Amino acid sequence: MAEKITAYRFDRLDQTLSQLNKEDCAIIAGGTDVMVLHKSRRGVPPKIPKPIVFIDHLTELKQVYLIHKDLHIGACCTYSELLENPLTPLALKNAMKSIAAPAIRNRGTLGGNICNASPAGDSLPLLYVYNAKLLLRSVNGDRVVAINDYIQGPRRVQRFQNEILIEIILPSVFEDGSHVVFEKVGNRNADAIAKVSFAGYIRISKERIDDIRLAFGAVGPTMVRSIDSEKKLLGKRIPLPDADISLIVADFEKIIRPIDDQRSTAVYRKTVALNLLRYFLSLKQYQPT
Repeated sequence: MAEKITAYRFDRLDQTLSQLNKEDCAIIAGGTDVMVLHKSRRGVPPKIPKPIVFIDHLTELKQVYLIHKDLHIGACCTYSELLENPLTPLALKNAMKSIAAPAIRNRGTLGGNICNASPAGDSLPLLYVYNAKLLLRSVNGDRVVAINDYIQGPRRVQRFQNEILIEIILPSVFEDGSHVVFEKVGNRNADAIAKVSFAGYIRISKERIDDIRLAFGAVGPTMVRSIDSEKKLLGKRIPLPDADISLIVADFEKIIRPIDDQRSTAVYRKTVALNLLRYFLSLKQYQPT
């Protein structure tokens, strides 16, 4: 006989937070990561060691809105919903199109991708270059955490037992003159886990770099980004000379530390990652997105 699982599905967010304050629960939105993490052999129900609380139906977690130039995305917005939303940045939509198959995009959520904290999470490099902030809520109130502080390692995040991720905040996401790209390398364009992923953000004024951000996925335990290296390019004129490009590539060559696994080799990952970086920095013109 299958083991019984205690599950909660409250009508309101405050009721959900109250339960989390009483009991350590596994939070399920789309469930596409939780079910895989706890899967058993075929035909056997998954063994989830904690009571379950469902949150995907809570309207407070499904909103998308702008405050000034900051975009607020509800943690339980699915990829499919965000693909249809006119406020979703084009680069983020392009990344979401490469996530799994339509059935998964209909269930999987942006908040779940963050909380799963996989080094190969498809949305994460973009969220890093957008300088995403995360709004977490408990019965004790709200707190805001930068995404790079929140994600601490594979499946390790800075979330307390009684907290829920409420919103992803993208500051100044529609800054004039910014150019954003996302590249994912996998066995297929979609429905495949990334071997390497890259996101680049650049804002140019009068042919000089005002801001630049670079992030890689699947080449370390968390997203790889170097603010110190990015600062070296501020004020530089476009197109960048080869010497400046080589300097930045050398910086990232030192901090990109991929592994061998069933999907790829460390050598391949590092080679592709550095090639993507060099190509992005070598562009002679960047079109605002």
